[in-house]
Amino acid sequence: MSSLTAASAYKKNSTYTWLFYLLPSVVIMLLFFIYPILLTFFYSFTNLALTGESAKQLQFIGIDNYTRMFQDPTVTVSIWNTLIFLIGSAVIGQQVLGFLIALLMKKKNKMFRRVVGTIVLAGWVTPEIVCALCLYSFFGDEGTLNSIITFFGIPAVTWLFTVPMLTVIIANIWHGTAFSMLVFQAALDDVPAEIEEAAVVDGASKLQILFRIIIPYIKESITTNMMLVTLQTLGVFGLIYAMTGGGPGTSTTTLPIFMYNQAFVNYQLGYGTAISLLLLLIGIILSLFYIRSMKTVH
Repeated sequence: MSSLTAASAYKKNSTYTWLFYLLPSVVIMLLFFIYPILLTFFYSFTNLALTGESAKQLQFIGIDNYTRMFQDPTVTVSIWNTLIFLIGSAVIGQQVLGFLIALLMKKKNKMFRRVVGTIVLAGWVTPEIVCALCLYSFFGDEGTLNSIITFFGIPAVTWLFTVPMLTVIIANIWHGTAFSMLVFQAALDDVPAEIEEAAVVDGASKLQILFRIIIPYIKESITTNMMLVTLQTLGVFGLIYAMTGGGPGTSTTTLPIFMYNQAFVNYQLGYGTAISLLLLLIGIILSLFYIRSMKTVH
């Protein structure tokens, strides 16, 4: 009887110890994640502003900010721009290019992997604003790209005005591809060499090995990387703002850019927080989609 009592007491103490070590993480999560979200949710139903009469007295205005948001044509444009930027730079660009680079580096010697890895990682470790200035200089009217094409007799192009969305997509691909490359490198290194060798013996081509062995084997890593890259790309602000400012017009105005303009340029913080919750909702929906896809993979 005494042994059972001792075991019960030990189990109880172990539970308290587990809760004690978990408490700091819970407190940090509440203070720096849950509380800001709840505060943002509250402010989205108010007339919070930095200037004017609204700044003097905070008022609850119900769903007026959300009604205004869904009646604003710029919001629709910003959503479409966000999706185009997301699909072009993250889903297609970083994911595909990162996988191809990792695949080309597979089974190469250490020196080759070190050189190529360093070149690709250079874009990732470069601060976002520095990356934006580099690409702005590259695509500018008198930038590197126009200098190259005019050397061959091709007329210069105003890239940042003619194809602004393409320029920011390329900039984000260059800046973020290294992350996908590292994820896929680790995944490809875990593919058993014996399976590939057996497929070669059976007469499988390189494409058959890629699509029937390698990709199915690392599909969990593909889905995980897709989710991480998507969430990172949804929050990209400095890169676009430094290169185009959301223009010309609204051609590169994504939701983070539009939210910033409303909150800190027009000083309508309440309206800006409502837009931020729309961005949060899109991120949650995409995350749930990826999580469900991962369960389907299993």
